[in-house]
Amino acid sequence: MSSMKHVDNIPSTPGKFKEKSNYNRLRLHFSVVKLTFWSFVFLGLIFICFFKSTSSSSSPVSSDLSRRSLRTSSYDGPAWEKRIKASAKIRSTNGISVLVTGAAGFVGTHVSSALKRRGDGVVGLDNFNDYYDPSLKRARQTLLESAGVYIVEGDINDVALLKKLFDIVQFSHVMHLAAQAGVRYAMENPSSYVHSNIAGLVNLLEFCKNANPQPAIVWASSSSVYGLNTKVPFSESDRTDQPASLYAATKKAGEEIAHTYNHIYGLSLTGLRFFTVYGPWGRPDMAYFFFTRDILKGKSISIFEGANHGTVARDFTYIDDIVKGCLGALDTAEKSTGSGGKKKGPAQLRVFNLGNTSPVPVSDLVTILERLLKVKAKRAVMKLPRNGDVQFTHANISLAQRELGYKPTTDLQTGLKKFVRWYLSYYGEGKKSAQ
Repeated sequence: MSSMKHVDNIPSTPGKFKEKSNYNRLRLHFSVVKLTFWSFVFLGLIFICFFKSTSSSSSPVSSDLSRRSLRTSSYDGPAWEKRIKASAKIRSTNGISVLVTGAAGFVGTHVSSALKRRGDGVVGLDNFNDYYDPSLKRARQTLLESAGVYIVEGDINDVALLKKLFDIVQFSHVMHLAAQAGVRYAMENPSSYVHSNIAGLVNLLEFCKNANPQPAIVWASSSSVYGLNTKVPFSESDRTDQPASLYAATKKAGEEIAHTYNHIYGLSLTGLRFFTVYGPWGRPDMAYFFFTRDILKGKSISIFEGANHGTVARDFTYIDDIVKGCLGALDTAEKSTGSGGKKKGPAQLRVFNLGNTSPVPVSDLVTILERLLKVKAKRAVMKLPRNGDVQFTHANISLAQRELGYKPTTDLQTGLKKFVRWYLSYYGEGKKSAQ
């Protein structure tokens, strides 16, 4: 890990190093100007989001934002604190105490469960918003509570709530998975991405920087940061300054923000670039999920193709493999070096690809689903729309293999078989309707 420590010598937007000093100075000047520009852009978006939410509460748009924004329910009291302490209790030697944000989400549920199984202390935090069917999130909550994980319903932008949680439990680690997900939804509700993915991250880091001791933080970035990059497979050192969607831009901004808090305050930060995660208890807005729903209902499904009938492919990564990568990142995270908001030495700053490194055409995914569901899909092939989607993703995972011991083992056929079994059990026999 020694190679990762001196991150201040590495450009915040990775790329190839140049030997000519004049070029380096010019490039550094350009990078500073560009970073300053984007900083003002995102600060402007945050201001607009705040202004709209405070001055237009009666408008339909504002009402939608308030429904979808992170909400905080009532909290406090001895019984509430007792549940948190019980959930945070470490039951294994060398165990860690982890605050998992977005714990009722897809990845958050699986990571929380895995941490609890191995004896770590785990407390969840989630807002249960309605970006997709909240009943699925409540079902995940029930699953976690049966395993001894308590999820606090609240807002990552709520400073008072974070203070209460850290007063009750001295968390050694934060697994930050709370975010506004989805590429296409950003065209409908861009403010929700600024609120959750930028303002929410900054608020969490602001609190963690002042904690004593500071926790080590592992957080979810995204493969979307590679944007319009055409070099494959995608490597952590590739350029990430061409986002194809607002979602990607907010995740890229998150990586720059992480660099800043590491550099100034000594926070230990590890970003994980997830590649198309799928599996049981997944997100209904993902293609494999709604393809399954629509195939069973006899509805037509849209299969996109690139220019000149180019193949659209994704590096589908099974949830169990992603969880192993998350735990590996937590286990190798070094301590933060600051105290009370002041840096006392260089701190660890890392970013890793977590993918399967085996891209599969989306049309092949549909063929596998047809075979597993024993139903022929009604395919409608159409051009890839300009809504933020990219034509392909492909992860180079050599760095994660070397540093985290990350090694995905689940192929798409096996993973989809497990997903379909869960889906039919959860939604089958008229018990529930997939929203």
